[in-house]
Amino acid sequence: MSRPDAFWLLHVGVTHAMETGRPARRPSYGAEVTSRLQAVTFDVADAPAIAAFWAGLLDRDVLVESGGALVPGDERQVGLRFVASDTEQVGPRRLHLHLTSNSLEDQQRTVETVLRLGGRHIEVGQAPDDPFVVLADPGGNELCVIAPGNNFLADTGYLGEVTCDGTRDVGLFWRDALAWPLVWDENEETAIHSPLGGTKVSWGGPPVEPKHGPNRQRFDLVTDDPRTEVEWLISLGAIRLGDLADGVELADPDGNEFSLQAG
Repeated sequence: MSRPDAFWLLHVGVTHAMETGRPARRPSYGAEVTSRLQAVTFDVADAPAIAAFWAGLLDRDVLVESGGALVPGDERQVGLRFVASDTEQVGPRRLHLHLTSNSLEDQQRTVETVLRLGGRHIEVGQAPDDPFVVLADPGGNELCVIAPGNNFLADTGYLGEVTCDGTRDVGLFWRDALAWPLVWDENEETAIHSPLGGTKVSWGGPPVEPKHGPNRQRFDLVTDDPRTEVEWLISLGAIRLGDLADGVELADPDGNEFSLQAG
């Protein structure tokens, strides 16, 4: 792929309203109500155990929640939420995480930490000389430990990237939904980055694997004005799916579920 060192084997198999058919994005970042990406949520069998794994790996705390646990992020690093679920993963996961390294020794330390905390190596067709290491957490959620010198992730921090299965249109939707600038847009691959820096979010373009029921990985958004923000997201192409106990469930233009709540 043409994008530098970013979309890898786990994804195997900007323009305005005139081009996309969607409303133009807000005139300036932060000028109006915007959604904030609080966390990437994973449905898992054992939420406390998986949260403890990621808290140990990222050196973060765990906040116990009803039905799961949150490993909070900050203004630059996205949070991770784990929700107890007995549903099975069907088909490929829609997203996975990339961790960065400062040196080859640092990369190896991260790999060793993943294994010590209960993770494991997995095979997805990678070559022995690939500069990244593919692993999974104890719940089977994939992650890549990226080699040092990756320019694309140079300014992201340790949790460098949430890389997703998705079309160019969905990348543009999330650009507008989060008011994050588009930092990659080539060959239908897209990536966005908060104006504050930190974790990037990217989409690998077609072909996109078909959905097999509701996703077990999704975005959780918060906003100061949910009613206004729901209207804005729908104007961008989101579909309202229904009410949640603490917010609203929507789907992006690719059909990926996400939540929005006040916060």
